[in-house]
Amino acid sequence: MKSYFRPEIDAMAGYVPGEQPKMADLVKLNTNENPFSPSPEVEKTLKNFDCARLRRYPDPMADSFRDAVASFWGVKRSNVIAGNGSDDLLTMIFRAFTSPNLPVAVLDPSYSLYPELAAMQNAPVIKIKLAEKTFDLPGDILAQAEKANLLMIVRPNAPTGTLFPKETVRNICEKFDGIVVIDEAYADFAADNCIDFAQEFENVIVIRTFSKSYAMAGIRLGYGIACENIIAGLMKLKDSYNIDMLAQALGEAAFRDHAYFTARRNEVIQMRTYLAEELAKRGFYVPESESNFLFVSPPDGDGKKLFEELRKRAVIVRYFSAPATEAYLRITIGNPQENARLLSAIDEIYS
Repeated sequence: MKSYFRPEIDAMAGYVPGEQPKMADLVKLNTNENPFSPSPEVEKTLKNFDCARLRRYPDPMADSFRDAVASFWGVKRSNVIAGNGSDDLLTMIFRAFTSPNLPVAVLDPSYSLYPELAAMQNAPVIKIKLAEKTFDLPGDILAQAEKANLLMIVRPNAPTGTLFPKETVRNICEKFDGIVVIDEAYADFAADNCIDFAQEFENVIVIRTFSKSYAMAGIRLGYGIACENIIAGLMKLKDSYNIDMLAQALGEAAFRDHAYFTARRNEVIQMRTYLAEELAKRGFYVPESESNFLFVSPPDGDGKKLFEELRKRAVIVRYFSAPATEAYLRITIGNPQENARLLSAIDEIYS
């Protein structure tokens, strides 16, 4: 059949999201979802929502939500843009800053969506390999990224959980002649963040999501912070009404309940420490993680085999088959019962 797509679209493999399996008695630890429910304020807002409002269009700029974000981080509304999940923001960013003549530099391994977004723009991708075992940034990252117009840094990195030193990232932002995007999808679980870089540097965009720390992956909501000129440019690229009315209301309710957010985040961090210690006792290689997941290599170094064996026991984790990641599994931090099921299954497999 004749193809009517652009050649670069035909050539794409397309991004493969984490599996959403339909299994009985499932332990789902593959997509870094939060093990807790959203804030009670979210449920209250949903119950009290006037459904008659849905006949109207939502606020196209999501101003009330942006005001809540701006107030918390000490910036202006004009420094904030809302997205239909942070992936929506990434799509705007790649449309704005990449082309056949404007390459993007990405870390390897890192978020596998980036090369697909680049392919849509027919933009060259410069892959910058992280150090083996430690997954540290290379010392010559600026030299490797020199020809790029856009540099993507996930901090903490996915799928490794690595928290690159903040001063190293600051040096990159200061010296890179292009746009630096710091993807902070998991930053709420980390020791620090780089939100201040979005105010310190005119070439930095920091993006956040409600899918992880706010336990709201189902509503698709994220935001970006940058200087006013960058936000104004990205606004030209967003869909007219990219954030629906419910997402705006529920997101604002969750964002304002900081006490609940802090308590649940701290519980995830505590369970991360526990699970890392238990896996290390069982002979796993467990690099330090500052996210809501662990990136671990089993005692025999066969990540694929363990992935398949866990799946037989209805415990679903994430496996990446690339050379840099094939010895590892990415395991989302679950609730205590899910973590216990995981450890029990591992004990059975390696008994």
